Amino acid sequence: MKNSYTVMMLSVVFALPVLAQHEGHTMPEIPIIQPKIEQHEAISTSKEKPKTVKYYLVLTDTTVFFSGKKRKALAINGQLPGPTLYFTEGDTAEIHVHSKIHHESSLHWHGLILPNEMDGVPNLTTAPIEPQGSYIYKFPIKQNGTYWYHTQTMLQEQIGLYGAFVIHKREEEVMPEYTLLLSDWSNENPHQIERSLRYATDWYAIKKQATQNYGKALLDGKLKVKLVNEWKRMHSMDVSDVYYDNFLLNGKPEQSQPQLKAGDKIRLRVINGSASSYFWLNYAGGKITVVANDGKDVEPIEVDRLIVGVSETYDVVVSVPESNVSYEFTATSEDRMGKSSLWLGEGVKKPAPVMQRLHYFEGMKMMNMMMTTGGNMKEMGMKMGLQKMDMNQVMYPEMQKGASEKMDMSEHGNHSASPSPSGRAGEGLVTLNYSMLQSKEDTRLPDVPFRTLNFELTGNMNRYLWTIDNKTVSEVDKILIKKGENIRIIIYNNSMMRHPMHLHGHFFRLLNEKGNYSPLKTVLDIMPMERDTIEFNASEEYGDWFFHCHILYHMMSGMGKIFTYEDSPANTQFENPKKALRKVFHDDRRYFLGADIGLESNGSDGEVTLSNKRNVFSTEWRLGLNDKIGYESESHFNRYLDRKQFLSVYAGWDVRYRTQDNSGENLLGQSNTKNLRQVACVGVQYLLPFFVLTDVRLDQSGNARLQLRRDDIAITSRLRLWGMGNSDLEYAFGARYIVTKYISLSSHYDSDMKLGAGIAFTY
Repeated sequence: MKNSYTVMMLSVVFALPVLAQHEGHTMPEIPIIQPKIEQHEAISTSKEKPKTVKYYLVLTDTTVFFSGKKRKALAINGQLPGPTLYFTEGDTAEIHVHSKIHHESSLHWHGLILPNEMDGVPNLTTAPIEPQGSYIYKFPIKQNGTYWYHTQTMLQEQIGLYGAFVIHKREEEVMPEYTLLLSDWSNENPHQIERSLRYATDWYAIKKQATQNYGKALLDGKLKVKLVNEWKRMHSMDVSDVYYDNFLLNGKPEQSQPQLKAGDKIRLRVINGSASSYFWLNYAGGKITVVANDGKDVEPIEVDRLIVGVSETYDVVVSVPESNVSYEFTATSEDRMGKSSLWLGEGVKKPAPVMQRLHYFEGMKMMNMMMTTGGNMKEMGMKMGLQKMDMNQVMYPEMQKGASEKMDMSEHGNHSASPSPSGRAGEGLVTLNYSMLQSKEDTRLPDVPFRTLNFELTGNMNRYLWTIDNKTVSEVDKILIKKGENIRIIIYNNSMMRHPMHLHGHFFRLLNEKGNYSPLKTVLDIMPMERDTIEFNASEEYGDWFFHCHILYHMMSGMGKIFTYEDSPANTQFENPKKALRKVFHDDRRYFLGADIGLESNGSDGEVTLSNKRNVFSTEWRLGLNDKIGYESESHFNRYLDRKQFLSVYAGWDVRYRTQDNSGENLLGQSNTKNLRQVACVGVQYLLPFFVLTDVRLDQSGNARLQLRRDDIAITSRLRLWGMGNSDLEYAFGARYIVTKYISLSSHYDSDMKLGAGIAFTY
């Protein structure tokens, strides 16, 4: 029987029968896909009594050919993204998931109010789905709107495990609709993306032609901006840290709804299911009417465009002005490196306005004004929140005039907010912001006491560490809440990036000018320097609930907290709850391997590191080609101490051998380095302005050494300089030309090894 079941399971992956089952129908013995619904037709939701709606989902490994390259991916029922799941409010969902992939997995039902053990966070709320294992999710459908589902396991979301989740109101006629699930795709293994971000590679900026190098700064008359930027120890400006090869809409670059005619209206259910990309929505056919956000209805509001944060959903209504014309509805990545399109109507194509490349030096100038030399955001006398003051606006070519007129960010001038609450800026463009959202229902919380929490979003780009209050999930205790109390959270973003903060299992009120009708949301997109207030009633009965940044690589870095209800019963899915929680904490405790190895005509020098959020194990070497030059090796353990990770202490071992004459004194008046040295040492490292790494060490013999080093001085997009000198009269300087992400042409002069040229491998 088991073998027969396996054969049937295999057959479904290839056959993919188009069928869904509901309670009362004959239930098949093999997993199946829900039917493809013609979404452009008007749908009349069920007037039947609530029922159990069953779906069968199979997780499999697959391959895709985006950008003409064969790459590994994950699929649900053989498709990427997974099938859209349809329900009617009041139904019960019963979702059978079988995994045929070779790693643990999970599915989280984003934005849904459901029992804690069904939430789908592996080892926190729900047992992980084992390889070749199954899990049945069953929960009541208590709401309506546009939602989605995705894995919460490692980086699997980046490569395909996600799908749309649509809940219609009961006994309500709805207009023609279409679901747009947006995503980003990289041909690179997401584990390599994450590792590269931890080592501050700018390969992705090179791919985007956005390095803001010294040569470009000189040509653009922005040399002062570049110098101030590096004085304040800020890396080059970007609005998205990853270079993506494709931006997809329901798994394709383009989709169409050709049946629409003049005067037709259509409801677009837009879901940002990307790993880390924000999307601008624009429409060639006129205004966009926003009617819902994060699944909750809002009073309709017309805008020219809006940005959708990672994991947010928006329902918008657009109309087709004329027949025989196909109007483009676009989702453009925030860094404007690509887009996906939905064409509405049939005929001559009318494209939406092209969003031109960003003016990065303008953004860099803005960040210089916003940041202190210590790496913190300035308190600039402005009340910023609710997306009303988009700092990135200075980089938008289409809004340059409006941005320069409406923003005064000079360090000595008055500071004025940019767009008005109406969202009007630039040349009359109306851009949606949170202050414009108004709930259709009174959203006041029960009349019970409030408890106020203050969260500061923190982190740095140097080592890609993202935290709340400078602590990762694994470094803080769970936050205890009591059933029935009101929780108010004041969130301040003291980082250079925007963060889409998502609360599991609860809707929260986002306090804005609409008072009693402030909108309900499950995701808060909070921009740099913003301070926003959200509040929710602790209405669930028990369990742990995750609150985290939904940019995948920020979440995996540790940017989150866990709310837990007091006196919750033990989760019976875990035999050892403490062991399960350690697995949750493992995500932000992981170590990443890095290496920089030079092979040149004068020898080899390089370094191999193993690092996590606070610690670094490293071994560096210099190896000559003959006995006169010899060799040297230093192995250290570093521990970072401060929130910006400019300061670290270390201990280690230094071994050196060379046959040259080393008589005399060093710059500190001590005897120069001996030919043969084996010493233990301790030291302190501090990152100075201009990214100069200062290293002061003391060895067991009492000798001290002061060393200064600067790496990766970007002269052009690919040409980089570096230099080093210390009090032992050792010095080196060199250049590299980056050929690929991992290979560079290199040359350098070393006081011991002299001049050499060759190649360098950077990993």
